[in-house]
Amino acid sequence: MAILSKIRNRSGLLLILIGFALLAFVVQDLFSNGFKSISKDVGSVNGKDIAYEDFRIKVANAEKNGQNGQQLTTLQASNQVWNQEVSVNLLTAEFEKLGLRVGEKHIVEVFKADPNIGQNQMFLDATGKFDVKKFKEYFKSNPEGIQILKEREKDAELNAKYQIYNALVKGGLFTTEAEGKFKYEAEMNKVTFDFVSVPFSSIKDSDVKITDEEILTYMKTKEKKFKSEETRELDYVLIQEKPSAEDEAEVKNKINSLLTSRVEFKDGKNDTLPSFRSATNVADFVNQNSDIPFDSTYIAKQDLPAEHAEQLFALATGEVYGPYMFSNYYCISKALGRKAGAKSKASHILISWEGTQVPNKKEKRTKEEAKAKAEGLLAQALANPAMFMVLAMSNSDDSSAQQGGDLGYFAPGAMVKPFNDFVFNNPVGKIGLVETEFGYHIINVTDKQDAIRLATIAEKIEPSEATNDKIYTQATKFEMDAANKDFAALAKEAKLTVNPSVRVKPIDENFGQISNQRQIVKWAFAGDTNIGNVKRFEIANVGHVIAKLKKITEKGLMSVEEARPQVEGLLKNKKKAEMIKAKMTGSSLAAIAASNKVTIMSAVDLTIENAAVPGAGFEPKVVGTAFSSKAGQLSKTIDGNSGVYILVTKTVSKAPALPKYTDYVNKLKPQAVGNAGRFMQALKNDADIQDNRADFY
Repeated sequence: MAILSKIRNRSGLLLILIGFALLAFVVQDLFSNGFKSISKDVGSVNGKDIAYEDFRIKVANAEKNGQNGQQLTTLQASNQVWNQEVSVNLLTAEFEKLGLRVGEKHIVEVFKADPNIGQNQMFLDATGKFDVKKFKEYFKSNPEGIQILKEREKDAELNAKYQIYNALVKGGLFTTEAEGKFKYEAEMNKVTFDFVSVPFSSIKDSDVKITDEEILTYMKTKEKKFKSEETRELDYVLIQEKPSAEDEAEVKNKINSLLTSRVEFKDGKNDTLPSFRSATNVADFVNQNSDIPFDSTYIAKQDLPAEHAEQLFALATGEVYGPYMFSNYYCISKALGRKAGAKSKASHILISWEGTQVPNKKEKRTKEEAKAKAEGLLAQALANPAMFMVLAMSNSDDSSAQQGGDLGYFAPGAMVKPFNDFVFNNPVGKIGLVETEFGYHIINVTDKQDAIRLATIAEKIEPSEATNDKIYTQATKFEMDAANKDFAALAKEAKLTVNPSVRVKPIDENFGQISNQRQIVKWAFAGDTNIGNVKRFEIANVGHVIAKLKKITEKGLMSVEEARPQVEGLLKNKKKAEMIKAKMTGSSLAAIAASNKVTIMSAVDLTIENAAVPGAGFEPKVVGTAFSSKAGQLSKTIDGNSGVYILVTKTVSKAPALPKYTDYVNKLKPQAVGNAGRFMQALKNDADIQDNRADFY
């Protein structure tokens, strides 16, 4: 009691001490994280900040809405929103520079292009065209939709400006008559020459050394090409949570025991339990003993486990097959019956009409016109069934047209009723016509499959608690030992594999082949993580990753080690070229060839467009030199792609001049227009973009 009293008397002092301790903890966190947690901006584009709170809301919406029907992770949503924000900021600045403005007509055109609006029945007139008055009246009578419309208008305005901007860029890209002339001459002017070449491969790579300084000097001449983001490189071992031999044996014994009847002591007496073979209520027996519930559906042979399909499909009713392995399950199966024609395969030609909910119709037609066309196609298909695929590819309004109308195999009930009834009530080879809500279908029944019904008991082989405890102990021991020992040697001693190094960026989510491992990436970039640090990470349903930080690369110029694979070969060839040139002396090709132990070769009628030198490959510098050299004279040495060349031009045949080069200008125009799509990347390359997302996610 006296002690409690003293504590009460000093409670104020204790609160102060606790307060100081908490403050110290917070201050330490701020210093260790560089005050990142109090930053309000997730990044900036050319000095314009992107506020975190707005960004967070957009990321949450992107997560919720997903993409192509798939759920996005937080980081995937963040990447999507970030790319949008950067693009919008860059484009908006461009629109403002140009003074781009759009009116109601532009915005309406954008709305019309949206299928959810432009093809919505509520906004169409009697002729099926978008009616602006109907569109406006709808929102007048539905005030709650006004705010949504205003948000959509903002996007539509941006979209309209983008279309104008894109058109301006395309309009600024054109092909001149001079370019057309050059294209013509590059295709038609021809040169014939003799040459001697000494390949770079004649000098061993091992005889030419490239220093780090030489690589660095080269990189500095092309800094944009060798820009590097901030990265971390890690070595790691993966200790998987796998079942032991004892775990497998336990599951096998359990499954095997179900094949014979057994006696259990229950409620004070012995009770005989039936075996899988003799069980009368098979569904209950499966559900009581299997990790996978009883499935009463009939299964075609192609849908059975491939390794066991033959044996399972051949089972007589009541027979049992197994035990056998399928995936990570130990299984036994019992045949419960067979059904003829359980699955069917069919091809069809869909002829729709205006008013049916079929996108991408090949042509507009009334129902009467659709019926007439369908009946005509039916007559052709009946007269020549072998032509069904061709008829489908050229006439069907369904996406299956690309596969010649083939729909593959399907079970009863998978198709709309008239279609389903025709296919399952008619034999293979039958061709006929049915009407559904989608249009008229010319159907060809191409195959039918029998199916069997199986009762399968499957138990997953998983690591037991005891096994997981052993794996955990092994992983934690490796983590502790690796802090002071050689990582690779320790892994070898423990019979573990050090995986290839993984390089990650600050905002990466995946770690090598292991997805959704943001925890490892964040640790690698933490301010207190240093080269040589080791940490263990538990990964659900996988095991333990023990990672070691191997290398830190700051933002800026790529490291020499990273650049070497790209640069070394190029620099070696430059050095080899100088060594080869020193030997390529002589007053004639014959003398040069003899001194270098190579033969004189000939190139006939090459063009600038076709610069493939015989026996050497694509060599535009060589062909260009041949065109510019005087006939009969030795050229200077030429550094080619595969070696060093000296040539003697024999003849140059120039194509006659044309009055106009329109055809060649038209050849180049698509390429010029295609370059318009590169403006967005050009804007990004030229922008000052700061990405701080790693501080928040």
